[in-house]
Amino acid sequence: MTLHHDPHALRAQYQSADPFPHIVLDGLFDDAELRRVLAAFPRPEETDWLRFDSVTEKKLGYYHEKSTIAPEVRAFLDAMNGFEMLQFLEALTGIDGLIPDPYFGGGGVHQIESGGFLKIHADFNVHPKLRLDRRANMLVYLNEGWRDEWGGHLELWNASMTECRQRILPSFNRTVIFSTTDTSYHGHPHPLQSPAGVTRKSVSLYYYTAGRPREEQSAPHDTIFRDPLNAPA
Repeated sequence: MTLHHDPHALRAQYQSADPFPHIVLDGLFDDAELRRVLAAFPRPEETDWLRFDSVTEKKLGYYHEKSTIAPEVRAFLDAMNGFEMLQFLEALTGIDGLIPDPYFGGGGVHQIESGGFLKIHADFNVHPKLRLDRRANMLVYLNEGWRDEWGGHLELWNASMTECRQRILPSFNRTVIFSTTDTSYHGHPHPLQSPAGVTRKSVSLYYYTAGRPREEQSAPHDTIFRDPLNAPA
């Protein structure tokens, strides 16, 4: 696997990003490698997706089931948990001792159909099995020819939930990496406006450490959904 960005050169940009440490990288992976993943990506009707349908999220999730997931997708997920990726992420974020999630809890492959959404939230902070602290997210988008009017932008909000500070189009071979804290609010809250049969596809990876800085510590919690404070009544 070849990674096409220098993490050391990008660390300052990552750590100083607004509204919380993050970076958007286009072309981090070989296009050909991601097209193999995309070609093997399961369609909504093809497999036993976990279906989420509530006021906070409407999406499909599919985890790392070795017996059923396509080999091309499985190989990519395994590489994202490997040594080279961990070295890259540690150099980029400045977070030492990152640990991948072999269970892909909450992660793996995600797909959102037209009309779907994921409301603004901060992620759960402790791995339910490993009891490790969640520190970084990596989202890899697989959407060739994605159009701005279809929506699906990843939104990053400030800690007070008064302003969306970044809107990121989920374009093919675009990777978003960000630090995970109790105030790293993100999501795509507006229903997808893509044509029928065109879905928003991504691979989500989460990384952990054994402990975290004192100023970031809090009691274990599940996903925290928040409404914007300036939303109309």
